[in-house]
Amino acid sequence: MTHYDALRDYLKEQKLPELVLSFEEIEEIIDASLPRAAQRASWWETQRSPQEKMPQREACLEAGYIATRMPYGRRVKFKKMPRER
Repeated sequence: MTHYDALRDYLKEQKLPELVLSFEEIEEIIDASLPRAAQRASWWETQRSPQEKMPQREACLEAGYIATRMPYGRRVKFKKMPRER
């Protein structure tokens, strides 16, 4: 179990196809501080290096969202993945 399980659970409850959360909102959800690495876009990118398992990426994917850090800020966009038929 990781801090990011709370993020996964939060995202699973969302009905919006896309949402943006600030780092502060994410920290509130996970009840922990994000590491400095979260400032890098690559830390969030769920489609980059899929073989590299990272708990924050796995949480987003398990919830059905693709995460992308927004440029020039401390915000992350979560976009619902299309459902496979």
